[in-house]
Amino acid sequence: MTPDRLPRILRPHRLSEEVGAVLDRRIRSGAFAPGERLPTEARLSEEFEVSRAVVREAIARLKAEGLVESRQGAGAFVARRLGAGIFRMGPGLAEADGALDIFELRLIVEVAAAERAALRRTPEQLEVIASALARMDVALDRGEDGATADDDFHCAIAAASGNPLIGRFVAFVSQEFSASRAPTWSAEGVSRGLARAARDEHRALFEAIAAGDVEAARQAAQRHLLSAAGRLGVVVPTPHAARG
Repeated sequence: MTPDRLPRILRPHRLSEEVGAVLDRRIRSGAFAPGERLPTEARLSEEFEVSRAVVREAIARLKAEGLVESRQGAGAFVARRLGAGIFRMGPGLAEADGALDIFELRLIVEVAAAERAALRRTPEQLEVIASALARMDVALDRGEDGATADDDFHCAIAAASGNPLIGRFVAFVSQEFSASRAPTWSAEGVSRGLARAARDEHRALFEAIAAGDVEAARQAAQRHLLSAAGRLGVVVPTPHAARG
């Protein structure tokens, strides 16, 4: 088999992505078998005519994708189960079905987290949630982007659920969830009052959790998520609505 060769690349900062893509294809095509040791950094560097640092970064990307695993002192090997332990959102907000899927997932996870946070939150955890809410207030007052504070708010509630798996899961997918919040905090979203509406929904959710009111927390979380979806033009059917 003739090795894939890299075309001339005009943007050096993407070299690692190009190298990673070639190795990805070889792994998925079976050119490198599951469990097989990859060539050394030096050999790959010579083959692709790039630096070892570029190869190292490409291998790191493949590890993050669950295609490669390291063995102490032995090098990098093709994973025996490709992609095992990797969770992907798919097309996400780029497609209507992806956006709907994300908001349905958020409803399932974040409503449950809010209910449990109302029961289990500690004073210290309440302070963390309140701090994120305060940063949203500041962002609104200054006309700044409060998406990061929004992310932190939901992660703090998940952490306050008392279930470490919920906290870890929300933190793990926070980047994808963040994409569903960003439009609200864009300049257009702020000017249209979307960010202020979202902040008010967050405040109601915080107050329900602080009061230890499980039902109010559930309702506030669901109301916020359905409203957030609506701000993006996404209609999320709830189980109650589906029964009609």
